[in-house]
Amino acid sequence: MSEHPRTPRTGTVGRRGFIAGAAAVAASATATATGLAHPAAAAAAAGNGSAAAARPNILLIVTDDQPKHTDWAIPQTIDWLGGHGVTFTHGHSATPLCAPSRSSIFSGRHAHHHGVRNNAASHSLDQSTTVQRHLAQAGYRTGLFGKYLNSWTLADNPPHFEEFALLQPGYHNARWNVDGTVQQLSGYTTNIVKNRTLAFLDKSTTDTRPWFAYVTPYASHAPNTPAPKYAETPVPAWNGRPSVPEDDRSDKPPYIRNATSTLDDGRETRTRQLRSLLSVDDAVQAIREKLAALGQLENTLVIFTGDNGYTWADHGWTKKSVPYSPAHEVPFYLSWPARGLGGGTTDQRIVANIDIAPTILDAAGIARPAGQDGRSLLGPAARDHLLVQWWKQGTGAEGPTSWASYVAKEKQYTEYYDLHTDAAGNVSGTGQVTFREYYDLAADPYQLKNLLYQATPAQEQALGVPALAAQLAADRSA
Repeated sequence: MSEHPRTPRTGTVGRRGFIAGAAAVAASATATATGLAHPAAAAAAAGNGSAAAARPNILLIVTDDQPKHTDWAIPQTIDWLGGHGVTFTHGHSATPLCAPSRSSIFSGRHAHHHGVRNNAASHSLDQSTTVQRHLAQAGYRTGLFGKYLNSWTLADNPPHFEEFALLQPGYHNARWNVDGTVQQLSGYTTNIVKNRTLAFLDKSTTDTRPWFAYVTPYASHAPNTPAPKYAETPVPAWNGRPSVPEDDRSDKPPYIRNATSTLDDGRETRTRQLRSLLSVDDAVQAIREKLAALGQLENTLVIFTGDNGYTWADHGWTKKSVPYSPAHEVPFYLSWPARGLGGGTTDQRIVANIDIAPTILDAAGIARPAGQDGRSLLGPAARDHLLVQWWKQGTGAEGPTSWASYVAKEKQYTEYYDLHTDAAGNVSGTGQVTFREYYDLAADPYQLKNLLYQATPAQEQALGVPALAAQLAADRSA
């Protein structure tokens, strides 16, 4: 469902202009799926050896629960990172849940390797494997501004960040750990994240080390509270999509058959999320302007993504944690003009949060550590599918059971299991497959018809399900 530009704000360029400009730039230069230019190759082509030798600054912006189809709320972000960078059309979260996803961003590993399988298990992450540790060790100045990991104790300083304003999730007058001191800060937290980031960037005028800034506002996580000035901002009308709410769910797993969210529920969630993202867009624009003023816009690698997506009553479900596209598809942008990645191109490769740490380390000239599952987006490597998975915490009857999914552009195969985790992320259960789904995404992008429902063995064979099941098993055990 296409979005519409939001109403221009006084004193700003109209949102319609931002989106139209970004779209025009992207349409004028579309990259193939063969990969982005490698830094050395781009530098050689530019004939700029001295600039090529300089390590880039690195800005990683991770929003919370932001699905795709939220372009209306972030046109300034799209103008910068889409119009002057690379738009990845197939961006995913390898585990659509906050702490596992963020741990994958930090480590470049799937959750079954880093061990943070649920939001309670954040302390299971081996901090020596994180991108911030490698960058700090390599001489980068490191900063964190906003949310870190769910269940992380606020008084515990986040390892390998030299400067930080760690948010206890909230929107107004929240508690923070600022460089080791727990305190309450007055104001809207997205604005505080912005201002702390700008102050961190300003220090580069006297500290010549390259820097890494992890910027992570709480938006658009529930309760999706907008800044006061956006509390009543009109949001374009939305009539749902075919999966909202999908009246006939007889071919779906029990938790979806019993789901009760309506189109009105989806509309309400969408409206709140979009309004909360307006301040994120303002923050990104302020950071862009600061980098330009500091002369650092060209040689800063910027990556923008969401930690996971979110459903808007798709299949009756208004949450995350499910194997349906709105929950694991996320916006994904990259810009690095000094290395030739500033031209407003699109990249159709399947990419994921596990690719962020390898990309950053590649850009910084740091050798890839053992154990990473992702790959650098600066090279030509491409995958034909992605492992996406999620684990149920506890043994309660509500919600989905643990599942794993083979996700390709044109198809998706999912298995649900008799498995659950404890608070530390340890897994128990029989592992028995309890339900399966297969969707032809080319013909059925909204995942309305589960082709395995009442399918015969011959039909499963024709769909290639045995081979998909074998590959999924291999991916899970790799």
